[in-house]
Amino acid sequence: MIKKLLFSFVLIAVFLAFIPQLAKPTSTLKTVFRLTEQPAVIVKGTQGSALTINISFGEKEVEELLEHLSQPYPLLFIDSDWASRFPHLTEQINKRSLPIALLGTEGQHYESDPKLLSKQLQTFEELFNTRPLWFRTTDEEFPLALLQQLSKAEINALGSTVQWSGGTLPKASKGEIITVPYDHHEQVATADIQRLIASRTFQSVEDLLFRSTVKTKKIPQ
Repeated sequence: MIKKLLFSFVLIAVFLAFIPQLAKPTSTLKTVFRLTEQPAVIVKGTQGSALTINISFGEKEVEELLEHLSQPYPLLFIDSDWASRFPHLTEQINKRSLPIALLGTEGQHYESDPKLLSKQLQTFEELFNTRPLWFRTTDEEFPLALLQQLSKAEINALGSTVQWSGGTLPKASKGEIITVPYDHHEQVATADIQRLIASRTFQSVEDLLFRSTVKTKKIPQ
């Protein structure tokens, strides 16, 4: 009788211990992931289309852009210095839970300043209260030392298949990653971005890559 009571007590204790775990929400997407075994730059999948926008300049222009975005949202690569200057836009991005990633500077800057990436990451995390899963340099040049830093931090280097600044729409290709600039030199009009969005069915970068064989660019030596 005593053994049965002890056994029942143990079962109840184990059940109560697992209740909080059962109540936790599950996620089909890990918070941090690594798509390649070795440091490399992801530039294309094999199916679908994904849209990314590099934002490092502008206030009213970006505000107009954000107002017109609808699901499926493009992946916004955000310059942390730009985000620091416009907290109201940062708040809007956070409030709408728009997909974001970290936009760096030119690749060569990370060779001359090995601490640059960590500084940008810290600012990004303070502003958005999250660690980016994706990183891109403005010129899409990724020195080996930078790729190694990203790999250690479990952040993916994402390039693009097409860089589009307006005008004639690019011909659709399977697995394409299209980049649109919003920087000091180029800002694509919201109407042009809407024209691009209407030209094909876009999906998230994660869907583009997780459902396909990832294509990468060789690591610079």
